[in-house]
Amino acid sequence: MTLTIGETWKNCLEGATDFKELIPEFYGSDSSFLKNRLNLDLGKKQNGKSVCDVSLPPWASDFSDFLQKHKAALESPFVSEHLHEWIDLVFGFKQKGSEAVAAHNVFHPLTYEGEIDCDSIEDTDQRIAMLTQILEFGQTPRQLFTGPHPQRITPRLQSTRRSSSINSAASELSPASPCEDSSFEDLTEESRRMAWANMGSLKLISSCKVHKEAVTGIAVTRDGASIFSTSQDSTLKMFSKELKEFQRSMSFSNMPLSSCLMLPDGKTVACSSWDNNVYFYSVPYGRRQDTLMGHDDAVAKMCWFEDRLFTASWDSTVKVWQCAPNSSSSRKRSHFELLAELEHDAGVNVADMNPGGTLLVCGSKDGTVAIWDTGSYRTLQQVHCHTGTIHYVAFSPDSRHVLSVGEDFFMKVVDVQTGMVTSSVKAEEQQRCFCWDGNTVLSGAQSGDLLLWDLLSGTITKRIPAHSGAVTAMWMNELCNSVITGGDDKRIHFWGLQC
Repeated sequence: MTLTIGETWKNCLEGATDFKELIPEFYGSDSSFLKNRLNLDLGKKQNGKSVCDVSLPPWASDFSDFLQKHKAALESPFVSEHLHEWIDLVFGFKQKGSEAVAAHNVFHPLTYEGEIDCDSIEDTDQRIAMLTQILEFGQTPRQLFTGPHPQRITPRLQSTRRSSSINSAASELSPASPCEDSSFEDLTEESRRMAWANMGSLKLISSCKVHKEAVTGIAVTRDGASIFSTSQDSTLKMFSKELKEFQRSMSFSNMPLSSCLMLPDGKTVACSSWDNNVYFYSVPYGRRQDTLMGHDDAVAKMCWFEDRLFTASWDSTVKVWQCAPNSSSSRKRSHFELLAELEHDAGVNVADMNPGGTLLVCGSKDGTVAIWDTGSYRTLQQVHCHTGTIHYVAFSPDSRHVLSVGEDFFMKVVDVQTGMVTSSVKAEEQQRCFCWDGNTVLSGAQSGDLLLWDLLSGTITKRIPAHSGAVTAMWMNELCNSVITGGDDKRIHFWGLQC
């Protein structure tokens, strides 16, 4: 063990030959093993300083606090809910083969059980050398499982799955967990309808200033524990829901970031930038893991479905990239192959994909809404809806209609099948972003207010004071009872429904 916890952590995280593991004492109550109480002469480091007590990270006030926080982390709900992922790596189906390669969980061949029979080596010197090498690298545990290990059901997850009321669901920022039970699916759909029926009771839960410039994107992990936001200040920020504080701030370039997207693995955040690139941030490792240099102008928006990434750019194209999950190369762009390039007449400002992943809608700077078939990459509809830039566009939940808002103050509904504008409502101010259920719209206005619209009557049914500047980003969970908004005022607001 080196005498600096931080250096050891970094070596294990980034080094290819450092496989240290924490001994049980790190989770006990006796911290004497971290101290040189006998003042033994342990030599000097390369910088000339004498080796003495173990140097603790800055978040530990003393040795006892260091152990206590280790124990608390080990027993935390987060570890319980993700324990199955560690089992998959150490004892399960990600220990060997292609799944291990994809998970970057590959070790020296001699560490795996049954890879070599030392007794069959007749040469004594070779056998001793082989045993010495095995002892040096350690040994991988026996593989116990060949399929994904089930997730542990914690009290929080259990209560989430059984929740049937708006009041209990409102406390969760996370989307509904997938479930094969049709009764749960019915419950989820009913909960959504109830949520939209009560959207006027949306209340502010908390607020915090997170950026130095306007917020441009919001993404949330599936368990709702971490919230990510991008901004024109060029940073990606990570907020902990449980700790109610910001934990990380990352900058990939000196240009504004335009949006962020949580990938389905729940471990990677994609960030689009005005510098024409898309950056991929690893949540577990806390660092940039890849860069996609795919456009000739700013990347404004992204969509993801299965293994395909759709990047919309001001260079008047939307590019479709296929992810290669089995690729082991660390070179840039090595994980993505260009499948298609969707041409537009003007810069593409926004994009959205329908729930089934079969349709893509794009909104351009010239006010055109284009609907694409993601199977054939052909244009299904191209409708000039607005005069000027389209700020936001989204499919209805049933994929039959598209709603768009623009700088001309109009809200337009387009029928996907016919390309006809079926509804046109002019607001008193620009609407910058929104969520909708096909009829009711919750929009973020230029003034900073949240507006609740009834599209059938074209009227505002509720005005909710929110930001001191334009509402520039909005996220809503799958149950439609929790909302996060970001604004020009550099703040993020957390909202929930109240019965």
